[in-house]
Amino acid sequence: MANKTQRTDASVEAFIGAVEHKGRREDCAILLDLMKRATGFKPAMWGDSIIGFGEYHYHYDSGRQGDFLMTGFSPRKAAMTVYIMPGFKLYEEQLARLGKHKHSVSCLYLSRLNKIDLTALEEMVVDSVKRMKEIYPQWKA
Repeated sequence: MANKTQRTDASVEAFIGAVEHKGRREDCAILLDLMKRATGFKPAMWGDSIIGFGEYHYHYDSGRQGDFLMTGFSPRKAAMTVYIMPGFKLYEEQLARLGKHKHSVSCLYLSRLNKIDLTALEEMVVDSVKRMKEIYPQWKA
């Protein structure tokens, strides 16, 4: 069974332009620039609400396999969600510097980017993509 969130040909710019909340739209522009710079990848829409950078193919022992983004973000209503696929156990120092946030295994939830340390965020993105390339050598830009 493949991942139900798939890469699409939808326009990233049109998606960002349609984000209702002005502050969230501004944060999207900041994250778009940060992630382009940090990853070296072009952005692509994944599903109808995730902007992803890079792609890897996974194949689990259970037989489940598919393709997914290496990193990305989504302007959710409650918080900006940033996807750090290797998880956050390796990033305690950056999380301590980051400022107000919440996180789950691979999702970082931020209220506004003007309240966080963007350098710490960029360090996590750079390192997470490096690790994903090592784990999944069949990655794509």
